[in-house]
Amino acid sequence: MKISFSPLALPKAGVIAVTVAADRKLGGFGQDLDQRTGGLLTRAMESGRFSGKADEVLSVLAPTGVESPRILLVGIGKPADGTALTANNTGSAAIAGLLASGETEVAIAADAHEGAALAGAELAVEIAFGALSRSYRFDKYKTKTPEDKKPSLKKVTVLTADAGAAKKLWPRHEALADGVFLARDLVSEPGNVIYPESLADRCLELRDLGVEVEVLDEKKMRKLGMGALLGVGQGSTRPPRLVVMRWNGGAQGDAPVAFVGKGITFDTGGISIKPAANMEDMKWDMAGSGAVVGLMAALAGRKAKANVVGVVALAENMPDGNAQRPGDIVTSMSGQTIEVLNTDAEGRLVLADALWYTQATFKPKFMVNLATLTGAIIVSLGNEHAGLFSNNDELADKLAASGKKAGEMLWRMPLAPAYDKDIDSDAADMKNIGRPMTAGSIIGAQFLQRFVNNVPWAHLDIAGTAWSKTDRGYIPKGATAFGVRLLDRLVADHYEG
Repeated sequence: MKISFSPLALPKAGVIAVTVAADRKLGGFGQDLDQRTGGLLTRAMESGRFSGKADEVLSVLAPTGVESPRILLVGIGKPADGTALTANNTGSAAIAGLLASGETEVAIAADAHEGAALAGAELAVEIAFGALSRSYRFDKYKTKTPEDKKPSLKKVTVLTADAGAAKKLWPRHEALADGVFLARDLVSEPGNVIYPESLADRCLELRDLGVEVEVLDEKKMRKLGMGALLGVGQGSTRPPRLVVMRWNGGAQGDAPVAFVGKGITFDTGGISIKPAANMEDMKWDMAGSGAVVGLMAALAGRKAKANVVGVVALAENMPDGNAQRPGDIVTSMSGQTIEVLNTDAEGRLVLADALWYTQATFKPKFMVNLATLTGAIIVSLGNEHAGLFSNNDELADKLAASGKKAGEMLWRMPLAPAYDKDIDSDAADMKNIGRPMTAGSIIGAQFLQRFVNNVPWAHLDIAGTAWSKTDRGYIPKGATAFGVRLLDRLVADHYEG
């Protein structure tokens, strides 16, 4: 979809979308259009229940004299409460009903409202980002889409008094959208298309953006002693991989920030096999790695002034004759031994080696890992927040604040030595699960903490937020790319020179 910015003026083609504040208050452009149409917009609002609540939409047939076929009234709520997120949702609401409507163009007025907290070019680019984000579709495998279901909307123009400034701001937002779309694509692909080797190949494509990419194969990982990661992948014909991505946009010699993603490209549970119902969802057990890859693309695309390392641990968890058995003991890269009591608690195993490798190799300022780690986090937080676990209060606070700005909400969960006894093993240094039905998400985080070697670290359990079964504002149904916007915001606000 093409995004452009133009001055506030009536377009010569396409639908017009006008914002309306709470209590049916039109902005300057909306008032002018209302007068031009003889009060049509006011009458339309008064004849129904449209009040200007956030994301409320009313379609009005345009009268003679207006070249557009129809006018959309889009509610924004109270202007003083406006944020980047509410602007994203305004853009989304404006185009959601037009995507397959037969309309090909829409012009959205980023209008001035009295007392608005967000205005001008910043408002315009956030509306544009929301519209672009909402336009995403993963339909590459559909061969017989009915004509009335095919996307028709091709162009979105945001009308703003600061069109020149908006054009200058847009490339940064467009790069972020590219990263989000890449993450959504990777997470949406089926397991027969995305597996460790093919996902590693997709990472190699980031070299075109200036990212340094290295792929560690089984031989290299075995030499490094990554027995935990290799053990997870040994039951699959698809060999595991560890991919290291580096963006060197900061000062030479400055320690990098590091992001680590769990990449189980398909998770059957291994020998501790999952129930058949809904197992197809386990194609997105690599959403943590998808977010890291998308983040690296976004940072490189906007030429972020920071040194950033992205590491993704990739394996397929399958139950063949060579698969890891419950009761097996593996030796991680750290030298610590792990008794594998449940092969379906595999994400923490691949992250154990990835985290140790990252801190030992790059000496980062901090590490943040993302993982669809536990179903227990969904029981705790549902689908609205991801779980945040951290050994560092400053990092945790920065992450929570960045998540709030980006609309990717985090809720901090506890870590404490008292939980460690639940993963102490009689046969090895630790076991990979705790007691049944007891603090499952916390136990997973406690396990990971044993492999960070006192580096400032945070674990984001995104199991409940990686996939949405419904359209949610600017995020369409399916893969959400949770983490890309949050971590891009973290880097931009705190770690760019």
